Amino acid sequence: MMTDTLFGQEHVERYQATDGAVGHDWRGTTVLLLTTTGRRTGKSYTTPLIYQEDNGNPIVVASRGGSPEHPDWYKNLVANPEVQVQIHGEKFTARARTAGPDEKPALWKKMTATWPAYDEYQTKTSREIPVVILERV
Repeated sequence: MMTDTLFGQEHVERYQATDGAVGHDWRGTTVLLLTTTGRRTGKSYTTPLIYQEDNGNPIVVASRGGSPEHPDWYKNLVANPEVQVQIHGEKFTARARTAGPDEKPALWKKMTATWPAYDEYQTKTSREIPVVILERV
């Protein structure tokens, strides 16, 4: 049985096997699966990420827990913005883009409302943590 603290490959596998019945709702928030193409390997990588919707598009945060480096999935989508998204049983192609300075404040507020630790993560790093909009293609 998956515990609510798990967030990694087993989370991905359970989510995929159950169309999100296990894994979509996690620790009081919601999770999608993001599949990017490796910028060096060309392989597909799937990552569970907390999300919220804005204007019909999922938004995610490239926090990496406040690490000084962007997460690999973010580096991958910057190199190749065409991504695959799964929310529950729905799978779709999206074009990923980093929210601009005019969009980010409202989106950051929406994301910290669902996961307050994002504010703490930002204090741990000098890099600006990106908010990513996954625009349905």
